[in-house]
Amino acid sequence: MRPALVLFALTVGALLAADPAAVGQPKAVTIKLNKLSAPAPAGWVSEKPKYTLRSYQFQLPGEKESPPGEVIVMPDSNPKAEKVFPGWKASFDGEPVVKESKLEVKGAAVRLLDVTGTWRYKERPFDKTSKTEERPDYRVVWAVVAEADEATHVRLSGPKAVVDKQYPAFEAWLKALK
Repeated sequence: MRPALVLFALTVGALLAADPAAVGQPKAVTIKLNKLSAPAPAGWVSEKPKYTLRSYQFQLPGEKESPPGEVIVMPDSNPKAEKVFPGWKASFDGEPVVKESKLEVKGAAVRLLDVTGTWRYKERPFDKTSKTEERPDYRVVWAVVAEADEATHVRLSGPKAVVDKQYPAFEAWLKALK
């Protein structure tokens, strides 16, 4: 009886050591965008997407007394940044700080829109009944990742301090897409 108990304890211990999620360590997630993919950066906590339009959703650690940030991935999106950027800019009040840029990624054209200010956030942006929530001092970075025939939109958003801290990992992840 005693050898069986020892064998059971060793088996459970080995399983816990082999499964990072079992000991509180999040499993690494590889984010796939059509033909490109790259592992999610450390610290991005994978969540079940809230809506069917999202293929991935991650929570990012917040700063003291601030809400966490978020990364969402939306496949089958419009590949033309010039069509979607105006609407995204318009979701900010007043005169936000706006920066547009491009990234070099083999196999895709990546256009970025980086906006900081008061964001008029809507859970479902195209639903007229969705409530608008004002989020002052927010930073949102949208990426349009356009491959040959497909495009994916990726959004990094949160309080400015959180996004400032997470942006280098976000950019490195985009550049790592292969």
